[in-house]
Amino acid sequence: MLYFQLVIMAGTVMLAYYFEYTDTFSVHVQGFFCYDPTYTKPYLGPEDSSAVPPMLLYALVAGLPTLLITITETVMFLVQYTSKEFDSSDQTVATGDCCYLNPMVRRTFRFLGVYAFGLFTVDIFVNAGQVVTGNLAPYFLTVCKPNYTALGCQQALRYISHQEACTGNQDDILRARKSFPSKEAALSIYAALYVAMYVTCTESVKGTRLAKPVLSLGLMCLAFLTGLNRVAEYRNHWSDVIAGFLIGSAIAIFLVVCVVHHFKGKLLLPEEPATEQQPDSALLNMAHIDGAMDKYLSSQQKRSSGVTTVT
Repeated sequence: MLYFQLVIMAGTVMLAYYFEYTDTFSVHVQGFFCYDPTYTKPYLGPEDSSAVPPMLLYALVAGLPTLLITITETVMFLVQYTSKEFDSSDQTVATGDCCYLNPMVRRTFRFLGVYAFGLFTVDIFVNAGQVVTGNLAPYFLTVCKPNYTALGCQQALRYISHQEACTGNQDDILRARKSFPSKEAALSIYAALYVAMYVTCTESVKGTRLAKPVLSLGLMCLAFLTGLNRVAEYRNHWSDVIAGFLIGSAIAIFLVVCVVHHFKGKLLLPEEPATEQQPDSALLNMAHIDGAMDKYLSSQQKRSSGVTTVT
């Protein structure tokens, strides 16, 4: 099953790569109306100039959950391990013998593997939606720079449906055709919700009654602010951000509930089963034989006492 899961993971990564960095899947060309105010918002520059640049967002959604889950699982393992005597723990668990993974490593890789799979799945869903719909960004006409005179746009309601209508930078135009759903909103809410559910379901330390909701709500707030920033910078519509939130939330909830089962699993170190004192079978047999012999001797004595001696 491990090899099968690795194959699925590799296929997911490859599909996300083809969506993200190749032109294997062509974007649907959606038309527009002349002078449509919906798509005439100002263009504030490339994505790197945003208040939440893609590199920063990708680093946070990949690094922060990985660091948090790894540290938490390590601390939980050490706390439980130091509470046991070394001699009473299983040797394979304590030393990590060949062909057996340390419980902490196994749990950590399970949670992080599911999280990484969800990240690539969110990316695939978002890219598929962008390719299929080809929804235009609010600044589309600003970077498209159509020649309204040549297009016969004397009437504001004229519909332009061919791709050659744009005269601006082709890379900016292609990016402006991939607005629905918002990738940044989907990735941020997925990471925030996954980590929030992990903290809520696994942490049972006393005194964390308020720490857990504060951390969870703080992460959710950061994801919400990321979506607000996309709208404020005219890079996405409200519908794009809401759709991204729905996709990221749905995938996170599905993975937590149906795949990792609310992060429930076996204990980091197996509890030693209580060994009941079982009486020795040999002693039971000897006791049974002795009891039978005593009964036989007593019966012989009774019979001999009832016999009269004749001289």
